Amino acid sequence: MNYIPHTDFERREMLDTIGVNKLDDLFDAVPAKYRFPELNLPEALTEMEAVWELQSLADANADMNHYACFLGAGAYNHFIPSLVDHVIRRGEFLTAYTPYQPEVSQGTLQAIFEFQSMIGNLTGFEICTASHYDGATAFTEAALMAVNTTGRGKIVVSPATHPHYRATLRTYTQFKPDLRITGDENADAARQMDDLLALVDENTACLCVANPNFFGQFEDMRGIAEQVHAKGALLVMAVNPISLGLFKPPADYGADVAVGEGQPLGIPLSFGGPYLGFFATRREFMRRIPGRIVGETVDKDGRRGYVLTLKTREQDIRREKATSNICTNQGLMALAACVYMSALGKQGLKQVAGLCYHKAHYAADRIGRLDDYTVWDNRPFFNEFVVECPLPVSEVNDYLLNEHDIIGGYDLSKDYPALQNHMLLCCTETNTRDEIDELIEALSELARAGA
Repeated sequence: MNYIPHTDFERREMLDTIGVNKLDDLFDAVPAKYRFPELNLPEALTEMEAVWELQSLADANADMNHYACFLGAGAYNHFIPSLVDHVIRRGEFLTAYTPYQPEVSQGTLQAIFEFQSMIGNLTGFEICTASHYDGATAFTEAALMAVNTTGRGKIVVSPATHPHYRATLRTYTQFKPDLRITGDENADAARQMDDLLALVDENTACLCVANPNFFGQFEDMRGIAEQVHAKGALLVMAVNPISLGLFKPPADYGADVAVGEGQPLGIPLSFGGPYLGFFATRREFMRRIPGRIVGETVDKDGRRGYVLTLKTREQDIRREKATSNICTNQGLMALAACVYMSALGKQGLKQVAGLCYHKAHYAADRIGRLDDYTVWDNRPFFNEFVVECPLPVSEVNDYLLNEHDIIGGYDLSKDYPALQNHMLLCCTETNTRDEIDELIEALSELARAGA
């Protein structure tokens, strides 16, 4: 925070320059009854006092530096190398604005190009956009691209896809009576992939799934793409980018579009944003994508350079023929993800994914041995897993937070009414073995107390 007060001399000089006698004269247009001191504002603070006040407010938060966190559900507490913050805070980069003028934006354009390239390597696709607002936006845009590509109006969505993604899709399409979204109406967590495939017909634009899904589990995607394509539809897959350091990319499953939330790639939790949506697809759909693409070229002297190669939004030449109204890429967040992936490299990302996987499985195995707790272990999972608790999740989380300084899991009954007392727990590389053991002991104590 910059704290730069003006001196009395500076205030007098400014007032003289604009021809005003006193500061109050600047507010003549505001009715007197709404002016200070009618607002009853507190006394002004010095810089030192302001810092104390803000620090006391910050200390009231249950932050990741003082609490063990096992909450995921779409936003994850990963370690972020200091290099990320050092780079994105540089004045040359510290803006979210799109670099329209390549002659003065080569650094930013190159960073976005590198981001696209690395997301392409992660997902296995040839084309990646310059980023979107968040994972939910990218997911929705993928479904709409499928509608525009196929000319069909039916979208089949797995209920195991993130609830926020599904809600965003419905928000986008609520005034499109010709579009129909099906598959997740009852939020049935037990619905199988075969049930979804039975809904895919000649009117279907796409099947949208998540892998790993919202419950952290991997779907059996073998042969799914072939069945979807046989009906002329596209396969949209939402993925956790960290999982791609260890498991097969969506392109290898035959998916047509891969989307997801880029927050795990070097972006802090930040109370929910700003985050980053990534969108990757096959070259054949390049003219249908939302947003824009940064491309590499050469100038008249043969020197390498970067430009906005493709812009399909309505503010540019396409206007009413635009594929999307997405008009801002999350440039600063894309830069953070780019620096993060560059710092870790292929092996580093694989190591992070491996730590998440093994710590989650250690926790799940220990919890599964406790009396009165049941872990969903019917499918392979990545870094999240479902636990059925002997008490309401709200009570479990209150106990963990108040008695052990532990931020517990996500209450699944908020989005899946049938899953009362079911908690979604998450482990990342930041969770130590001692933290996991303390979680196990706390859950065991709670069960004994309840008994």
